[in-house]
Amino acid sequence: MYQTPNYKIKYMVLLVVASTLFSCFSKQIKHERKPNILFILVDDLGWSDTGFMGSPVYETPNLDKLAIQSVVFSNGYAPAANCAPSRACILTGKNTPRHGIYTVGSSERGKTKDRKLVPTINTETLNESFVTLAEVLKNNGYTTGTIGKWHLSDNPLTQGFDVNIAGSHAGHPKSYFSPYKNSVLEDGEDGEYLTDRLTEEAVRFISHNKETPFFLYLPYFTVHTPLQGKEALVKKYRAKLKGDDRFNAKYGAMVESMDENVGKLLNKLDELGISDNTLVIFSSDNGGLASVSSQFPIRAGKGSYYEGGIRVPFVVRWPNEIQNARIDSTAVSGLDIFPTVLDIINEDNNYNLDGASILSLLTENKPLKERSLFWHFPIYLQSVNPEKEQARDSLFRTRPGSAMRKGKWKLHEYFEDGEIELYNLETDIREHNNLFDEYPEKVKELYDELQAWRAKTNAPVPTTLNPNYNLN
Repeated sequence: MYQTPNYKIKYMVLLVVASTLFSCFSKQIKHERKPNILFILVDDLGWSDTGFMGSPVYETPNLDKLAIQSVVFSNGYAPAANCAPSRACILTGKNTPRHGIYTVGSSERGKTKDRKLVPTINTETLNESFVTLAEVLKNNGYTTGTIGKWHLSDNPLTQGFDVNIAGSHAGHPKSYFSPYKNSVLEDGEDGEYLTDRLTEEAVRFISHNKETPFFLYLPYFTVHTPLQGKEALVKKYRAKLKGDDRFNAKYGAMVESMDENVGKLLNKLDELGISDNTLVIFSSDNGGLASVSSQFPIRAGKGSYYEGGIRVPFVVRWPNEIQNARIDSTAVSGLDIFPTVLDIINEDNNYNLDGASILSLLTENKPLKERSLFWHFPIYLQSVNPEKEQARDSLFRTRPGSAMRKGKWKLHEYFEDGEIELYNLETDIREHNNLFDEYPEKVKELYDELQAWRAKTNAPVPTTLNPNYNLN
């Protein structure tokens, strides 16, 4: 019987050992390379406005596919209920009292005679003393780019970005069709669609930087007003809606175009062979505009601190490290993105951040420690469509106050009249049944914690009465 010579056995053993070591070494090299980060932030996309979140109308096949490959947080929250403050929170990791951006423009929104208090003065530009997520990543060897809506200053290149396309202090486009009249974006051919154009720019950025770690912040202008969709898609949704005014055909067209472009981005990652080591985060800066698209079953929409104004789609994919795709009910916030990225790149968290790293939750399904989420809005934001907005009154989407969530409990406080509302979100996601009288001990517990948080963050509480207020 033929026997393998001893030297061949030794060679085969050495080959197996070497192969094993090389495999381990290759895996180590793969994991030592920092992941690319693609952060897609859609403007005003509501919690229930995508297929994977249950929309009965709007079609998002590419996002639905992404969701199947990801951790989808059913209790994902924006740090604020409208554009600028939410973005400032996400990019600095700090809640609104720390940077002073509470709204867009003036805090004195609505009619003077309807405001009982003099609201806190709003900060409109993010101070450059704040360290942004882009600055930290740039210092860690990343090429950084922002393509789309910036809204926090005149120039994001002074706050950590190597590349800026289309970003300025403007909060929305003048047109979604070229010519765009955007001072930092060259016009395309007449009729070119802005969402398509931004995606083309993003694809170029990714392709150019595929060999080194990149951070691409892609804050689409869509689906913010003005409502302008491609005509063929608008016709499609008009036929589909048949006059149902809970939804909007132009908005549906914008949602579908956004989804189509997300698909192009994900396909490009696959084509370049970098999907596995690219962290993809998809979310919205605040809840959907209630006057445009119903957020049922949750209450209200953009500008409100009821669930419809702050609950958002929140999706995370990273194939190299997240093998367990799932729907997760943990309450997470856009404030958690900054500390999570620090955890991923092994950077010490010395930035006094207000969120928490959710890396272990993502990769190991390890529960977070119990914590509370806080929102603070010492300002006024006028109503747009009172019938659809489900606010406390018909004049404002929100009046000055604070809100917090801890576990299943949600507490609201309003500064004008001192009213407190308590809701059990497990049994009352619509926030219709105020439990203030039924649970006085829980109210006290949460209110004490809210006051302590405001003291810790030096959150301003307006108390000066407006001399022009008309009680009647």
